[in-house]
Amino acid sequence: MADAQNISLDSAGSVGAVAVPVVFALIFLLGTVGNGLVLAVLLQPGPGAWQDPGSTTDLFILNLAVADLCFILCCVPFQAAIYTLDNWLFGALVCKAVHLLIYLTMYASSFTLAAVSVDRYLAVRHPLRSRALRTPRNARAAVGLVWLLAALFSAPYLSYYGTVRYGALELCVPAWEDARRRALDVATFAAGYLLPVAVVSLTYGRTLRFLWAAVGPAGAAAAEARRRVTGRAGRAMLAVAALYALCWGPHHVLILCFWFGRFAFNPATYACRLASHCLAYANSCLNPLVYALASRYFRSRFRRLWPCGARRHRRARRALRCVCPVSSGPVGYPGDTRPRGRLPADWRGGSGKESARRGKAGPTQAQE
Repeated sequence: MADAQNISLDSAGSVGAVAVPVVFALIFLLGTVGNGLVLAVLLQPGPGAWQDPGSTTDLFILNLAVADLCFILCCVPFQAAIYTLDNWLFGALVCKAVHLLIYLTMYASSFTLAAVSVDRYLAVRHPLRSRALRTPRNARAAVGLVWLLAALFSAPYLSYYGTVRYGALELCVPAWEDARRRALDVATFAAGYLLPVAVVSLTYGRTLRFLWAAVGPAGAAAAEARRRVTGRAGRAMLAVAALYALCWGPHHVLILCFWFGRFAFNPATYACRLASHCLAYANSCLNPLVYALASRYFRSRFRRLWPCGARRHRRARRALRCVCPVSSGPVGYPGDTRPRGRLPADWRGGSGKESARRGKAGPTQAQE
């Protein structure tokens, strides 16, 4: 990550001192608001991530939002201070804690994306056999395992960084010798980036291959049903995984170039390092935008947060109750008699005996 040891030329440093506060302030603002709204959407009352047996992906999205919000709040301001200030003002403990949290949240995000990809693969490839495995209880256990592994892999960074005196300045810089630093950086690239990206690529690749391999009328119908079931979460999480790979890739590539290539410290390399850090940090504020653009389900739940949206949702539910009886089973399960999509033309309008007749015939027509 960024440290004050690699100070470039004065001109590049002055440009960074101007650009970094603006970029990091935008990342902090957008990331805090966006991830806060994601948490509000997923934790709102009613059936959701903690109750619906088909919403294990919501738990992983919730965990990803927590990791992103922790990174935004605890790491971005201090990293901006490293770039803009010549002196580290926060002491040795904060120096160690900030860099530990950077890698802790990075590992938590990458492992969560890998877990989501495996969950989506099981949901599509083995929808019945994996039903007993893909429960909220097991998803919460998986989230706990993700954070445990993230803590284990990031623990060495608690001693990796420290403060040193350089004249009248106190700097927050790597404290290990080069050989140990190189070994840990390579291990971080392999475990925190290469392995999760490989798992995501393999599982999503096999999932897409399975979906598009269905042939014949029955196979096409089954594939289309699976696409409808997995569409709201699958597309959004695939986009999030691709965004993670694109945002964090340049950061890891520059570190590997530093250790195994030629990396002269000049204005060009300083600008590249600054751009790679900003891109990696921006990943935490872009995920909520992906959810909003790729998931209609997320947008509908987001609208319920506001009073007008909640009123419209209640009016729509009351209208459906007037049209047809509501079963005790959840939507999409056996026994559900709620209509799907737009109501047929003969269900709308009318009054008196005709409306009563339509209401009585509603369940049969809805199931058809």
